[in-house]
Amino acid sequence: MDFLFNLNVQFYLAAYLLGGIPFGLILAKVFAGVNITEAGSQSIGATNVLRVVKETNPSLAKKLGAATLALDALKGIIVVLAAKYFELSDSAQWLVAVLAVVGHCFSPYMWFEGGKGVATGMGVMAVMLPVPTVIALVVWAVAAKTIRISSLSSMLGLAALVVSSFILYPAMFHAPVLFIAFILFYKHIPNFVRLVKGEEKRVA
Repeated sequence: MDFLFNLNVQFYLAAYLLGGIPFGLILAKVFAGVNITEAGSQSIGATNVLRVVKETNPSLAKKLGAATLALDALKGIIVVLAAKYFELSDSAQWLVAVLAVVGHCFSPYMWFEGGKGVATGMGVMAVMLPVPTVIALVVWAVAAKTIRISSLSSMLGLAALVVSSFILYPAMFHAPVLFIAFILFYKHIPNFVRLVKGEEKRVA
């Protein structure tokens, strides 16, 4: 058990456990009295919180959706910033970032179910790759405003981040970026299926 006293290992565990906190589920249950894993897309993310709570309380839905988005991003930001503060190696920082996203998508508190990982993914990327993240957020915002399909907008933003990271940092080891992108893509497969069938709902 001596490995548990290793700083890197402690950060890896913290990243996974912190990333796994299902803020959307908690906020919707506490403040709206609904279980979002049993309604809408059954996701614990901000979009489903907004969609489900909006059915009964539109004004509260916006607040809870915004809070979920912020908290899901912050849990990624905080753990990676802490890794930087304690001067972990670049590779260790990237593993912390990956594990925060894995925790959100496969939460230990939800029997390894979880959210789609977009907010947490953008949170860790905002620290590790700030410029590509800004580019991704711009693409996401434009797509969200015009297309109004959350999943498609998120994937377009993700694609912009990956492409811009290769262009801006060609010498960088991109495996962690691609791994996070793969997880987010994998978690969005049900959305793609609904999109092909014309069943994916637009955000009002």
